[in-house]
Parts: sequence; structure tokens; C-alpha cells
Amino acid sequence: MAPQKPVVLHRNFHRIAWLAVALAFGVIVFGAFVRLSNAGLSCPDWPTCYGRATWPKLATDAVDHAATAIRAVEPHKAWREQVHRMLAGSLGILVLSLALLAARRRQHGIAQVLIAAILVGIGIPLYMHGQHAAASAFAIAGEGVLLFAALRWSNVDLARAATLTLAIIIFQALLGMWTVTWLLKPIVVMGHLLGGLTTFSFLTWMAWRATDLPIRLADAGRVRTLLYIGLALLAIQIALGGWTSANYAALSCGNDFPKCVGQWWPPTDFHQGFVLWRGIGVDYEGGVLDGQSRIAIQMAHRMMAGVAFCYLAFLAFRLVRIPGMLAWGVTLGALLLAQVALGIANVKLGLPLHVAVLHNAGAALLLFVLVSLIARVRPPET
Repeated sequence: MAPQKPVVLHRNFHRIAWLAVALAFGVIVFGAFVRLSNAGLSCPDWPTCYGRATWPKLATDAVDHAATAIRAVEPHKAWREQVHRMLAGSLGILVLSLALLAARRRQHGIAQVLIAAILVGIGIPLYMHGQHAAASAFAIAGEGVLLFAALRWSNVDLARAATLTLAIIIFQALLGMWTVTWLLKPIVVMGHLLGGLTTFSFLTWMAWRATDLPIRLADAGRVRTLLYIGLALLAIQIALGGWTSANYAALSCGNDFPKCVGQWWPPTDFHQGFVLWRGIGVDYEGGVLDGQSRIAIQMAHRMMAGVAFCYLAFLAFRLVRIPGMLAWGVTLGALLLAQVALGIANVKLGLPLHVAVLHNAGAALLLFVLVSLIARVRPPET
């Protein structure tokens, strides 16, 4: 992302951006609730749910729909999946609005964004009627238009960031579709989580840039380098957490912590635990890996958690010592301690739903702090 000071071309851009940040956070947390309550396949078709724009209220409401051959109707779960889709769709509309506002003074900017949206929109009914190849072609064409525009445009008016965010959220919708149609394939589930957090990060960056409240520091370059390192480590840890959840490996060590099944280093199979692609057609709900493979995933998650904790604790300490950054340092440290406590509680308490959802929310909040500081910390004006 270019470092120039953005020129916001619409007085409501920052308001829409902050609304999108709040909604993105809600989508991430609610998505974790859907995944962790085993409701991810409760609507086997997409984007409808047993052919409905909403969801079946009773088990008998969709007995004649083809999707019942894939999975029986469970109304108490179906509403969760479909509400999540509705929230994600609302977020998509906000991001489209941001892209249109940011591109409005670029040559053919609005036309390019609208053409991309129309191409993706055409693909949805094609997919619903079973024309998957044609639907994919239209979606890819729409993504291509957005990426071409983003590469040509600078970011002085946030046009590049807004267009890239729209491209990301379209790909995120495709991942959501594949999550269902490929039966919770772990690489797709993890990608869907990372896509949501990437969207959240881009929106947070844009919202702060549009609000234009810089934090001027004499050693801004060094601080930003430390922040980028922290962001990279956090991203790796989040990816491992997503892989752990997608492979149902959260309780592979039983309720033991810091040991695992009573041992400091139990038998593991890292090779099988980190095979990313296992083909299509397998129902991955509940997981397909053996115990040693799941333990390998859990141990990798724990080891990386130790690395991320040590570095982010160091970063929080450094921030506390910088004049004017006390609140940010304390906030980062408090969130870090809470996240570790929630992770341990997940294991010791047997993965209670509310604790697991809060653990996902904690990761998003840590991400928010780091991205916010990256967006705001700048050198003194000359």
C-alpha cells in the first residue's frame, strides 16, 4: 500500500468504512460461531438454503428439495449458516460502495467496478442452475477487471485499496461457496477464515487512513518494522489456528496443558497433519485425520503461540515506553494475555462454544490493534 496521504473524495467515505469494519468483525465472530457449532453444512446448497432465500423453519419444509439428499434439514442450525451469508452479503454491499466512491474520479472507474460486480452477479444464477464452469468463468473475469484496475491506479485516494478489498471479498464469497460444496475441505475452511481477516484488515487500514488521525513518531520507521514483524507472526498463528479448527484438532491432546495426552512430546505425524490437498468428494465434518496427525497440528499451534506471545509481549513493552503510546501498549498486552488465557481454557474446559468464539474474536482484536498502528504511525511532518 502506498504511503501517500489519502485524498478522500466523499465526505461519508470514512463513516462507511468504519461501519464496514464493525460489520466485518461481526461476520468473523458469527462465522466462528457457525463453524464451531458444526453448522457449516446446514445449508447444502448455495446461496439459497434448501432453495429458500431464508431457511426452512421446520424439518418438513424442504422434504422435496434436492439438497435433502445431501443432508437432512436441521432448522436450529440452518438459520445460523444463512444469517451468516446475509451478513456477509451486506458487508459485500458496503465494500462495493467504498470501491465506487474511491474510483469515482478515476477515468472509467465507476464503470470498471460496476462491470466487475455485474460479471460476478451473472455467475450466481448460473451456479444455482448447475452451470459451474460458466459461473466460474464470469467470476474470474470480474476478479480480473478489479485486479487490472487496482494495478493501474495509485492509492492516493484509496482507490487501489478499496478495489483490492472488493476483489478479496468476492473471492471470500467463492471460498464460502466452496466450503459448503466441498464439504468443509480444511484448506478452504482455513482460507475462508484468513480471507475474512484479510478483508477486516484492509477495511481497518482504509478507515484509519480516511479518518486521517496520524500518530507522529520520530522513530516511526523502526516502530512500523516491529509492527510488521508482529503482524506476520500473528498471521502465521491465525493460519495455524484455522488449520487446527478445520481439522478438528483442538482437543487432540485431550484436556492436558501444557502437556499433551500426558506427555511433553507425544507421537506425532507432521507429514499427514499438514497435507493441504486431499481431493474433492470427502465429507470432512468431524475430521478425517488420525490421532497422531491431529496432535502434530495441535503441537505446531502451541509452539507458534509461544513464539507469537513472546514477540508481541516484547512489542507491547516497547510501545509502553514510547511517549504517547502507553494506551496502545497496554491494550496490546491485555489482549495478548486474554487470548492466551482463552486458548488454555479451550483445552482445559473441553472447547466450550462461548470460549472458542471469544478466542476467534481475540485474534481479530489483536489484528485490529496491529493494523491500526501500521495505518496511523508516521514520521513527523517536515
